[in-house]
This record gives sequence, structure tokens and C-alpha cells, in this order.
Amino acid sequence: MYLKNALRAATALSLVTATGALADGHAKSLTIAIVNNGHMINMQKVAEAYTEETGVALEWVSLEESVLREQVTSDTATGGGQYDIINIGMQEAPIWGQAGWIEPLDFSDAYDVDDILPAMREGLSYDGQLYAAPFYGESSMVMYRKDLADAAGVTIADNDSWENLKAAAAAMHDPDNGIYGACLRGKPGWGDNAAFITTVANSFGARWFDADYKPQLDSPEWNAAVSFYVDLLSNYGPPGSEGNSFNEILALYNEDKCGLWIDATIAASFLENPNVAYAQSPNAGNPVGANWLWAWAMAVPAGTENAEEAKAFIEWATSKDYVKAVGTHPDFGWDKVPTGQRASTYEIPEFQAVAKFAAAEMAAIDSAAPGATDLKPYVGVQFVAIPEFPEIGSAFGQEMSAALSGAKSVEDALAAAQEVADSVMREAGYY
Repeated sequence: MYLKNALRAATALSLVTATGALADGHAKSLTIAIVNNGHMINMQKVAEAYTEETGVALEWVSLEESVLREQVTSDTATGGGQYDIINIGMQEAPIWGQAGWIEPLDFSDAYDVDDILPAMREGLSYDGQLYAAPFYGESSMVMYRKDLADAAGVTIADNDSWENLKAAAAAMHDPDNGIYGACLRGKPGWGDNAAFITTVANSFGARWFDADYKPQLDSPEWNAAVSFYVDLLSNYGPPGSEGNSFNEILALYNEDKCGLWIDATIAASFLENPNVAYAQSPNAGNPVGANWLWAWAMAVPAGTENAEEAKAFIEWATSKDYVKAVGTHPDFGWDKVPTGQRASTYEIPEFQAVAKFAAAEMAAIDSAAPGATDLKPYVGVQFVAIPEFPEIGSAFGQEMSAALSGAKSVEDALAAAQEVADSVMREAGYY
């Protein structure tokens, strides 16, 4: 409800805040809210060169994913002006752009906006106007220990069945030696467990809403998908999976504790085990929507007084030159450049030489299907592109975490999520 009410006021708010500027026309510092993922953390060090070149100090606020979303939404919706640059994604950018919460982005010809992958550019635009620039983009895919799979006598194929993936997880599962067959997101949040579970549900033929936007969480397809997910992680996942998100699972994987992990393609940049192999996401008969599409992007809130300086930084931080700066940085290298955002990155010979995951990553991005279909009559893969979804998705995530921990049955968790979704959509006037 908060987001809906804030949207009603956003247009009037933006007329006031978007005209703000420092009296002297030059920002001395920019405050940047970022998600605490690897590429964002690396940016802090790479951007030291930007400060040296421009004299603009950069103040970083690094937050866990769900906390970032909550704080950035609150500050941006009210025009609080706490941040000059914010990390947002494809769910927010078109909606916030339409509402006037964030500034339109227009860059120089040298930026080469056409080099941005079409899926990322379109997902971060409203009415053809870019409102957030992708720092990196991603789909989801299977990342698995080839040595463990071979030792267990199992294979994992592209677009495999969920049943075969479950059998592979069971075969690799060796908890007595600290190895868990499947490491999957369980931490509650619309961009955490809800995102992953939605891709599973899509592949089972489930959908969030029907053509009239009535919630469908009490359907047999949702029950089958969530029951499968809970069973898989309960039997072959690490203890405490209901608390695991991207960073927690990345740590487990790099400690050689995971047989397979299905998550953001960008994770491949940070995997340390040399025996990792990749496959396209599994499905339960419906491949459309089995792998997500997302970009962590940079946007300028309408409440900042430093809009022009913020846009200048974003143009640098999402440029071809930034990719090269990471690739040639002594602390990082070409295997650590942000990917999934620019076509030209995949043509760099130094990157091609070290990025064994590149082909699988691009295949996943290219196959992601965010458009509406007869089955799924809304835009979005792992989210729904409506203002009400974060509230509904967050409540759903909490219920799914309760089901995974055993605090609730799958049926009761889905019934509770359905009730919340129905209430929110009725109040919003959808039916």
C-alpha cells in the first residue's frame, strides 16, 4: 500500500525535486547506495581513479539486497535526497521512471547506448527512454561441480528436467563430508527466494496472476512447484537454507560445499573451484520463464541536488572504458569485469581467454523471456512489472521461508500468500 500511495504523489514531487541543483553547479561528493555484491564492491576501488581525475569524492553505502531495496524505495519515493545514485533493477526502473521518481538518462555518443544488450536496455526504459544504466546484467543458470558429478556417475544437461536435477543433487549429496547436493536461495525477499521460486513455478506452468490480475497462488501448479522446492532443499540442501541468499551461497560454493547451485549467471565471475561446469536452467515441462532476467543498474533519484554530476559518474561507471579499467586493474583482471550489460565485452580477446562461463551466460540471457504470454499475461520473469508486486512478493517470500523451515505447511504458506496478494490487488483497484 505504501508504494501505491507514494506513486500517486510522485509526479507532483518530481516537479519540485528534479529542478534542484547546487548553487555553484559542482558536486564535491556523491553518495551512492549499492548492493553488497562482488562487482559493486570492486567498483569502490576502481572508482578511486574517477575521484583522482574529477575531484569528486564518492561516499559508498553498501547494503544487503533486501535492505537496499527497502531503504532506496523509501528515500526515493519521498524525495528524501539521501542518495545521489542508487542501485535499482528492471522491476523498479520503468515504474519509477514513469512516476518521475528517477531522472531520465541521456549520454554522449561515445557512450554507445546501442552497445547495451537489448534485453537490458529495454528492461530499464520506459516509453523508449533509459532511466537506469546497467552496471551488470544477468540471467540464471546451473553451476555445478563437474568432478563431483562425474564421481557420482551423473550428468547435467542444458534445460534438463527438474527430476534429473534432483537425482543429480541426491547423488552428490554427502553431508558427512560437508557437501550438500543443492544450494538454492531460501532467504525471504521478492528478489531473493521469491525470485528463484518463481522460475521454478514458471517451469511447472504456474503464474502469479491471471489475465484479470487475480492472484493464482492457490493453484495446483504453485503447490507442485513449491512442494518440489521444499523437498529438494530439505533433503539435499545445507542446514539453514531459509537464511541463504546470493552471498551466503557463494561463500558455501567457494568452500567446496555445494554440488550444484542455480542462481545469477554473474556468480560465475566469483567461483573459485576449477571444476565448475555450466548448464541452462532446468524445467518441469515449460521452459519459458525457467531462467530469470535482471540487471543491477544505476539511477539518479529526482530528489538529489547533484543530478548532473551523478549522471556523469554513471556514464563512466557503465561505459566500455570502465570494463577495460577493471580488466587492467592490478587487483582484478579480465575474469572479474562486469558482464551481461554490453555486447562489446564479449568480443574482448583477453576476456574471452579467461571467461569460460561467457557462452553459457549469453545463452541464458538470450533465452530469458520477460514478455507477456498466454500463460503469463504480464511482463517479467521472476517478478511482475506492476507497482504492487514488491509488497506481494515480499509477503510471499516470508511465507515460503516459513514453509522451508517447517514452520508452516506448503498449503498453509501458499494460502496466506494468496490472501495477502488478493487484499493488495483489491485495494489497488484491479478488480
